[in-house]
Amino acid sequence: MTTSGMERFLWVCFAGALGTGTRYLVGLWVEHRLAAAFPLATLFVNVIGCFTIAFVMQMSVTLASFSPTLRLALVTGFLGGFTTYSSFNQETLKLLADGARTLALVNVAATFVGCFAAGLLGLALARRLFPA
Repeated sequence: MTTSGMERFLWVCFAGALGTGTRYLVGLWVEHRLAAAFPLATLFVNVIGCFTIAFVMQMSVTLASFSPTLRLALVTGFLGGFTTYSSFNQETLKLLADGARTLALVNVAATFVGCFAAGLLGLALARRLFPA
């Protein structure tokens, strides 16, 4: 691995640790404020993550000063650690195993629609703030 490759790797690892810690704290905050049988914390994190990834990716292609290393650290590192698709999957499977089919379907639909809409909004906002 080259020196620049090792540097990028370390930035991704550092940012991933921050993203994971942030996801944990946000999850605790949401669960504390909005305690429910429905996995709101994971939905919240995934929607925010989808918005932010779309925003950062669009911003990074329109701003010449946005370095590829920064994009990699933010998207792959921080936001990769922050978003929780695997948690979403496990929580949905648990709802099904517990016989809560309707809640499982609501979770799938809300996650898909919410994350897709957040991604579109992030892209639109970045295009508006940072036109090509």
